[in-house]
Amino acid sequence: MPELITIIYLIYSFLAFYFLFLFVIIYAKNKDRIFYVPRITKNYSLSIVVPCYNEGKSIGGVIESLLDSDYKGLKKIIIVDDCSTDNSYKIIKSYAKKYKKVIVVRTPKNTGKASGAKNYGAGFVDTELIGFVDADSYPKRDAIGKMIGFFDDNEVAAVTASVFVKKMNKFIEGLQSLEYRIIVFTRKLLGFVGAIYVTPGPLAIYRKKFFDKVGRFDENNYTEDIELTWNFLSKGYKIEMSVPSKAYTVVPDNFREWYRQRIRWNIGGLQAINKYKKTFARSGILGSFVLPFFVLSWVLGILGIGILVYRGLRRIVINYLATKFSISAQTAILTLREINLTPNVLVFFGTAFLILSLSFTILALFYTKEKEFKKTRILSILIYSFIYLLVYPFVVINSVIKYLGKKQKSW
Repeated sequence: MPELITIIYLIYSFLAFYFLFLFVIIYAKNKDRIFYVPRITKNYSLSIVVPCYNEGKSIGGVIESLLDSDYKGLKKIIIVDDCSTDNSYKIIKSYAKKYKKVIVVRTPKNTGKASGAKNYGAGFVDTELIGFVDADSYPKRDAIGKMIGFFDDNEVAAVTASVFVKKMNKFIEGLQSLEYRIIVFTRKLLGFVGAIYVTPGPLAIYRKKFFDKVGRFDENNYTEDIELTWNFLSKGYKIEMSVPSKAYTVVPDNFREWYRQRIRWNIGGLQAINKYKKTFARSGILGSFVLPFFVLSWVLGILGIGILVYRGLRRIVINYLATKFSISAQTAILTLREINLTPNVLVFFGTAFLILSLSFTILALFYTKEKEFKKTRILSILIYSFIYLLVYPFVVINSVIKYLGKKQKSW
């Protein structure tokens, strides 16, 4: 058993170092283009669709942030109320009466999912581009304008933005802020090799004819933004990212809501993997890189926590048995001869990877620092790295169990 664990650990170390160095190489080659934004050469017509269900507290602010956009080609802001039971519909109608650009529509019946509301709203769009913004997300004034230039490449189907946490009043929100900033950095690096695997709901813009051609959002998938992105990649279309385009979103402010959100995200990922599994290890960026990367990142997380738990439990059991035997035999529990100060190769790999990972995290945070918020403390980075990330593999495992149970959930 120890030999098997050692082999698994070495495989884990190889894969972990491989992906880490891959990101480092991509960064070194493209660091001068991270904030690149192509200039606008054409005033593409654009409609933004906002799906809404019981978002009375935030929908007004979202509409105002879109009305404040400096992009002149924004023709329509279509708010889709999915039969809310709060005052959302009333608030939306008040904006529609005041601004011609704001259009309010309501689904015939509650679709029970954001994708359903999005697809319904898409039926009212006749512009060249169609964008989507969540009902609790706030794009900055210049965000949309800095995304449009990428569409001059006729093969580009979608452009995504940088998503940041809007408020950090609670500690868990602060940890998610670190996570979102690191995701922004790594997603842009993936973009340099054509491997952006999701266009998040807080702000994403699509070429309307491609959006319609692939069948719009899959309403059976929990994470319709991942599935649609994979659909585009499977057809050979390009996905781009504009780092300077910023959208701020509200994140869960307690562990329970955070856990439910991550379960939903992971189940959606599993649904997408199952749908596109036939492309695995085949030609095309989806099968040759995105899908393997997606799967291996989960495997690495589960393997890593599994090895950690095994080694910890093994040490506890051995120490317990040794102590019990020593007490019963009335011998010394620990002698100087048994103290081994020789570094183990596995410990060396683990320490080296830890140092490199922390360095990469700090680099990512440097590139995504926000003037509006106070500087990130080292303690927060350590808690994020050694506690927050260690919880995630357990979420993945539970997601797999729930996915196999086939339990469906709405909004």
